[in-house]
Amino acid sequence: MGLVAYLKTQFILQLLISFVFVVSGLIINFLQLCSCVLWPFNKQLYRRINCRLSYSLWSQLVMLLEWWSGTECTLYTDQATVDKFGKEHVIIILNHNYEIDFLCGWTICERYGVLGSSKVLAKHELLKVPLIGWTWYFLEIVFCRRKWELDRETVFRGLERLKDYPECMWFLMYCEGTRFTEKKHEISMQVAESKGLPKLKYHLLPRTKGFTTTLQCLKGTVTAVYDVTLNFKDEKNPTLLGIISGQKYMADIRVRRFPVEEIPQEESECATWLHKLYQEKDALQEQYKKEGCFPGATITPPRRPWTLLNFLFWATLLLSPLVKFAWGVFVSGSPLLIIGFILFLVIATVAVRRLIGVTEVNKTGSSYGDQKSKKQD
Repeated sequence: MGLVAYLKTQFILQLLISFVFVVSGLIINFLQLCSCVLWPFNKQLYRRINCRLSYSLWSQLVMLLEWWSGTECTLYTDQATVDKFGKEHVIIILNHNYEIDFLCGWTICERYGVLGSSKVLAKHELLKVPLIGWTWYFLEIVFCRRKWELDRETVFRGLERLKDYPECMWFLMYCEGTRFTEKKHEISMQVAESKGLPKLKYHLLPRTKGFTTTLQCLKGTVTAVYDVTLNFKDEKNPTLLGIISGQKYMADIRVRRFPVEEIPQEESECATWLHKLYQEKDALQEQYKKEGCFPGATITPPRRPWTLLNFLFWATLLLSPLVKFAWGVFVSGSPLLIIGFILFLVIATVAVRRLIGVTEVNKTGSSYGDQKSKKQD
């Protein structure tokens, strides 16, 4: 193991990186709160400011993937599709199999200049998560409880508000509704069988209501749907803890572009189109398992320096006073101060671990499979 690789595994460095993310996130959330005074007078200025503030936070996570772990993301698509990246409002459909699938998506968003304005249809529980949920609230993210009778008005209102968004917007949807696990897959295929739908091997049955509603509400705003299928070389199952520890992964991302005029507008036909799309996604995953790659030409978009420069800015701003303070505490020889500082480190460690836990497959908090949630749209 080289020196750099060894240092990446050291807990103190991982804790310092986490400290920078957490404290800078709280500062950014405070600035976002202050920016709310602009909303009644200039809504679009408020939005542009918050796009850049959120970029400053999310790009630190992208930096971990790109620069810290060195993970590579290869696109399988055509140049005509890539030429439209960052130049149109779109809906993204992504498979939900991995703990860091969102991070790979953010990496592509960053490389094409739409990270700050990226959106997601997120579960309501995330609204309570510090930093992540708070930042999304100021970004006008649409939160839902995944029960249509409770979500209908909230989703319609949230999507309607985004129709005049000033920045190019990539709206991410996990149509499966929750992250893939074997237990959830078994339940989902029982639903597919009961509805006479073809069974899927690598995906859960898509929930069509959210997609059809989003497409209808954003009609005239979004110009295309990007179908994105993600997989990793050598059947790796990467985790955020692995990224923080400096482990490198090789991500392959298949992107297909569908102009909205090619997608049926009538709800039942649109739902049928989505089911067919997931059958195609399943076939793509089957081919990947057999051949180790997706079909088509590959494009590897270059890393941009802004994520690294942004992290170095926050690290310089926050770590210098922390190191000075820590040195002063231990030089003082005061048992009370030393114990207090150690207690602070313990609390910080627990807080960071809980934030990481939000991404873990076995801790998603999903009720998928409960009697009330078995009834899918």
